[in-house]
Amino acid sequence: MEHIHHHSEESHTHHHEACDGHCHKHGEAGHHHHEHNQTGQLCRIGITIVLLIAAVIIEKHCELPTWQLLLIYLIPYLFIGFNTLKEAAEGLLHGDALNEHFLMSVATIGALCIGFLPGAETQFPEAVFVMLFFQIGEFFESYAEGKSRDSIAHLMDIRPDSANVERDGEVVTLKPEEVSVGEIIIVRPGERIPLDGVILEGVSSLNTVALTGESIPREVGVGDEVFSSCVNLSGVIRMRTTKNFGESTASKIIELVENAKERKSKSETFITRFARIYTPVVVFAAVVLALLPPLFSGHFATAFPVWLYRSLLFLVVSCPCALVISVPLTFFGGIGGASRNGILIKGANHIDTLSKIRTVVFDKTGTLTHGQFAVEAVHPEKLDEEQLLHLAAHVEHFSTHPIGAALRDAFPNEATDGCSVTDVEEIAGQGVRARVGDKTVCVGNAKMMETAGIKWHDCHLVGTIVHVAVDGEYTGHIVINDRIKEDSAESVTLLKKLGVNRIVMLTGDREEVGRNVAEKLQISEYYAGLMPADKVKHIERLQGEKHDKGAVAFVGDGINDAPVLARADVGIAMGGLGSDAAIEAADVVLMNDKPSKIALAIRMARRTLRIAWQNVWFAIGVKVAVLILAAFGLATLWMAVFADVGVTVLAVMNAMRALKCRM
Repeated sequence: MEHIHHHSEESHTHHHEACDGHCHKHGEAGHHHHEHNQTGQLCRIGITIVLLIAAVIIEKHCELPTWQLLLIYLIPYLFIGFNTLKEAAEGLLHGDALNEHFLMSVATIGALCIGFLPGAETQFPEAVFVMLFFQIGEFFESYAEGKSRDSIAHLMDIRPDSANVERDGEVVTLKPEEVSVGEIIIVRPGERIPLDGVILEGVSSLNTVALTGESIPREVGVGDEVFSSCVNLSGVIRMRTTKNFGESTASKIIELVENAKERKSKSETFITRFARIYTPVVVFAAVVLALLPPLFSGHFATAFPVWLYRSLLFLVVSCPCALVISVPLTFFGGIGGASRNGILIKGANHIDTLSKIRTVVFDKTGTLTHGQFAVEAVHPEKLDEEQLLHLAAHVEHFSTHPIGAALRDAFPNEATDGCSVTDVEEIAGQGVRARVGDKTVCVGNAKMMETAGIKWHDCHLVGTIVHVAVDGEYTGHIVINDRIKEDSAESVTLLKKLGVNRIVMLTGDREEVGRNVAEKLQISEYYAGLMPADKVKHIERLQGEKHDKGAVAFVGDGINDAPVLARADVGIAMGGLGSDAAIEAADVVLMNDKPSKIALAIRMARRTLRIAWQNVWFAIGVKVAVLILAAFGLATLWMAVFADVGVTVLAVMNAMRALKCRM
């Protein structure tokens, strides 16, 4: 219970590290184990309520001696409080005695003991109620934390399975781990590049989305450096390896995620800091109250029972039920309210960090843009726009390339207009040539135009320029781009209004593409041509440059973003179309892929934190007032009940306000 139980933070850390080490093997088992624990906890709470009601009925209708009543109430008390008492005992053994488990144990045991003092009323139901409320708070916090996540299981999909290696004049298939640096490997179309290396022969297009997150295929040829996990889309390439498998780009991505989780910042929340002061002060004050006044009274034997009663009453009042229940409920309400708006926050601890965000770093493709090609502009010269799109879509009819899909989407009726397409020839690294009706049409890049001896000209727009020539004559070009999301500009504006003073864009795309998107969205700071490791370095640099207590958030969507999402103070993933690995590695997931929801998440986090603070100060204020009265013997049982149960009920009612969303 990270927000409340500071002593268990270390054990929680070890638990998660253990899970991370085995999650790719036992993720499903861990999932069921977590659900089983929650179900068991809920069953214990339900059974305890039944046992407590039965004990109260027995006390009301049967006149039993105090010690027999104690035995009856001990059944629900030990049933629900065993784990708390165990935690308190372990804290004593490990030198961490003054934690909230110890305080809860002493206070409830004190409430049980009060009934044996001369003239005192039994407080057995109160002791069970306090322990029961404490466990309800534990249940809510556990539920809000959600199921444990396996942050690297889906990354295993980018690992290449085999490599075709030239050895002794033959091509043999080996595991990537068995290939040495400097060996020659063959990568056929549709295969994943197994190791980093340099191309010796062949030209092709590479799908680099696993590394860069960019949807634009990369054209490569002799002398170009290529990276593991990229998919070869067209031609056969022959390459020489430059790194072994352990040093390859795919392995580095997985390693970055594992290391980033260990280096995640562990800033403590206000409840943890408060508990470290509150708990020892209360225990010390109770001990002083029980011993010091009788020592100075001159009649220790007579005065001690009176002051012991006051000190135990002091401990009963000081039980932090209002904090233990209402604060987790506040965060839980904030999480529930956010989920109604398509924002999944993975644990109450992230709300505290979300509220402190002062720097937001965006990945470009799939985050600020749709991550899908679309025709942005058509510039015909000899034909009109419809004719140019018509011919280009027909030529790309059989192409699996994303550019072909964008051209077909721009002219959706090409498949039903009756035109014949023959002699289709895909030229690796250049484009496609085909006969549409009685015309020879070339659709491709500038290299294709130059190879065919066709005079062409560039475009003033930034993007992928597809040139079209008919029967050797240039007829115009089509601009294809990754479209900016409709609410990306709104997202940047809203973040600035919230006081986010630094907005940065990181992208693996080309410099001119990155600059174009940054200018359209009024983002003054951007970095292009980045690999995953470069993005991690930028996040670490930005975290080091913080001059205030603000947090750094990273927003991404691809597998390549998983290490950065894990390294940032808050990782925010696009969940609608984002990769599974990014969703698992992130702290916050936007289920509808709208970047404008980031501002809403920050606003809700800040509101949740304000409500939590209200509960803290209200609970402390009432308790301090009653504690002072108890110290002077002016507090009554009803005051103690109000300071404990009454304040808890009011704080919980206030906490439920966090469920309401303010758009």
